[in-house]
Amino acid sequence: MIESRDLPVVDVAVDSEGLTSDDEFKIIHHPRIVLSEKATEKQIQSANRICAAADRGCTVANLLKKADVKIEVQGEIFTK
Repeated sequence: MIESRDLPVVDVAVDSEGLTSDDEFKIIHHPRIVLSEKATEKQIQSANRICAAADRGCTVANLLKKADVKIEVQGEIFTK
């Protein structure tokens, strides 16, 4: 997804954590997209939308959601 946008990407990383309780399993993804310091506000907003779209379009995540696994995306966009 990120390749199809004209974004000045410096780095992309994702950390994920799994949390369990007696009645719930939750996965939290923490994507971090670093854009160059010359990134425009429009490009920063586009990077934020990519985080949400990637979650909606992920086949594995969608299968897990059908099995009642909770998935959250807490993305961060930085400029450097």
